[in-house]
Amino acid sequence: MDIVSLLIQLASGALGGNVTGSLFKNLSLGTLGNSLAGIVGGGLGGQILSQVLHVGPAAGAMDIGSILTQVAGGGVGGGVLMAVIGVLRSMMAK
Repeated sequence: MDIVSLLIQLASGALGGNVTGSLFKNLSLGTLGNSLAGIVGGGLGGQILSQVLHVGPAAGAMDIGSILTQVAGGGVGGGVLMAVIGVLRSMMAK
């Protein structure tokens, strides 16, 4: 695992979590909660997508395809995990 790829995934995850929180206000965890859930989801999502697509340092960690894969995996993973936590939180509140 490459530290640059991980940082891209974490930043994209935080962004994905906050975008999802702003789109789905009823699931939002607040800015800090959205960011934290997004960071965790971004790291997990980015790693999973990298393994599935076999993209990583061996393929050249700084090529555009690899960077886009890290951004997509991190952003989607962060948004999905934030939404799942938001749904669980709203179900627990009822």
